[in-house]
Amino acid sequence: MEYVALGSTNLLVSRTAFGAMSLDCKEIEACGDKAEETACAIVRQAYDAGINFFDTAHSSFVCERRLGAALHGIRQNVLLATKTDAGNVDELKFDLSESLSALETDFIDLYQIENPSFLPVIGGKDGLYDELLSLKKRGIIHHFGIATENLDIAKEAIESGLYETVQFSFNILTSDVSVALVRLCRERDVGCIAMQPLNGGLLRNIPLAVGYFSQFENVVPVWGAHTKEELSHILYFIEHPPVIDEQFKADVQKLRDFFN
Repeated sequence: MEYVALGSTNLLVSRTAFGAMSLDCKEIEACGDKAEETACAIVRQAYDAGINFFDTAHSSFVCERRLGAALHGIRQNVLLATKTDAGNVDELKFDLSESLSALETDFIDLYQIENPSFLPVIGGKDGLYDELLSLKKRGIIHHFGIATENLDIAKEAIESGLYETVQFSFNILTSDVSVALVRLCRERDVGCIAMQPLNGGLLRNIPLAVGYFSQFENVVPVWGAHTKEELSHILYFIEHPPVIDEQFKADVQKLRDFFN
């Protein structure tokens, strides 16, 4: 497994992140009484493969709880990221308290404001940014960033210099604007985390999707897996990525043309 520095943070994360938001998917829920055990097995499979960066969100409390249970006993070996969609300080405090409990930890390595309608800044009336600074100073969160599907807010966050990481949708099918943001992250030394590497399941060609990310050394894609077999497939091509040649580039363009 390859490891990279996440922007200007001191976090050395696996180049492959595990997206725990899939831990309540229909495939796992179909296991009934074995759902918790199945979720745990997938998380442990990722960990055993060398993945040390796990990303989730408070908006799916079940996923946070299942991830926390799966990482019991190995929390000290991994880096946890979660999110809050809080719009004020009281909501943030409540979400963080619940996340800490669900994840069975007393600190969060990377805490992210999820899909804000505006960019929280120092001294803002909402108080969110100042609270994040306070939480970091007290060691309850170690780093913080923004997770957004709004590319304008993503760009604003990168250019502001206020956030250590930015997470946004990035894959073969996303626009050139997303590519520009990836490059801007690199220029500004902001950690770049890619959500939806398979475009919400629309992409089925995992080798092509994995190979695409190999062209961007500063990007950490967050891969979700619904089954152990799917995770094995992703991990195989991460360890054996396709050659980036003219045929690969032609296949990427063909895929982009088909969907766009």
